[in-house]
Formats: sequence, structure tokens, C-alpha cells
Amino acid sequence: MRRRRGLTEEERELWSRVAASAQAMHAARPELPAALTPPPKEPVVAPPSLARAFRVGEKAAPKPGHDLAAPIGAHLAALPVVMDRKAHRNMLRGKLEPDAKIDLHGMTLAQAHPELIHFVLGAQDRGHRLVLIITGKGKPGRDDGPIPQRTGVLRHQVPQWLRLPPLGAVVMQVTEAHLKHGGAGAYYVYLRRLR
Repeated sequence: MRRRRGLTEEERELWSRVAASAQAMHAARPELPAALTPPPKEPVVAPPSLARAFRVGEKAAPKPGHDLAAPIGAHLAALPVVMDRKAHRNMLRGKLEPDAKIDLHGMTLAQAHPELIHFVLGAQDRGHRLVLIITGKGKPGRDDGPIPQRTGVLRHQVPQWLRLPPLGAVVMQVTEAHLKHGGAGAYYVYLRRLR
């Protein structure tokens, strides 16, 4: 490492003459009267922490899943009842047996969509009113990032397909199935009569 050399006597004298001849760029500010001086700032106090105290050796709480949208079952339950109310109540209680059913779980979206269209239109042609569509509940995927990922792609996509053409004109009501028919992993679809 290199040692810094000090200033010689000649260099110090030269510097003191330069510093004495220098003029300030801005004039000194005049003192403000006490009435105009701003009040002293209050010290900023940090808000209390919402985090729970953690002791060394204590196990951390499991990370909750984060699905920002309302569950699909809650959304379907909030829709108005279009079909006969007594039949709707019996359907929700699992007292009506579906006329036909299809199991889509394990299929990709590209495989499931045409199968669903073919099944629902065929069921209406055969005069069926209540069909059961099994989607499965879905497996939780890897949560690698801050953006939430939904579980059960088919479970969320099937109700949307049932509202869109060509199935929208055929389907009267969609609800989550009763536990004995698959619960949250299946849907009851009530079809319009073929005219």
C-alpha cells in the first residue's frame, strides 16, 4: 500500500492564500423570525409489527394457499335459480339421480372441451335433463412465484364452457354436485328440453 505524503510548507502557504481570496457563491441567508421558523419535525414512530413473536426452535405455521378469486362453488351458488325450485333443492341435496355422467379428470383442456360438447349435446338429444360432469378437484401445483396459481384447471374451466356457445343455449343450471356424486370435483348440469 502506498503512503500518502503530507503537504510541504510552501504548499500550505499557497493554499491559505487561495482560500483567503475565495468568495462564497451564495450570500448567507438571513435569520428568520421565530414566528416564521417551521416547527421541529416530530420523530417518526414505526407502527407496531403485525408479525407474531417467534421463538427459536418453534415450528413455523404452514403457508396458506392464496386463491384470490372466490371459490367456483360460491360463484355458482350465487347465480339465480332458473329451473324449478323444488327440483333444484332436491338436486342440491343429492336426491336426484343424474341421467348420464362423464368423467373428464385426467384430460387436458384440449381433450376435455370437445368431449364435453359432444356429451352435453348428445345427452340433450337423448332427452336427458340432469347430467353429471366429473372434473376432479385438481392437484396443487408447484408454487414457484408470487402469482397465485389455481388448482383444478378443469374445475374452473368447465362452468365457463357451459355458458359459452354451443352449450349456453342448452344448459339451464349448473351447480356443484352433492358429496355422494363427487362434491366440489363434479357439477350437476340441468339441461333444457329439446324442442
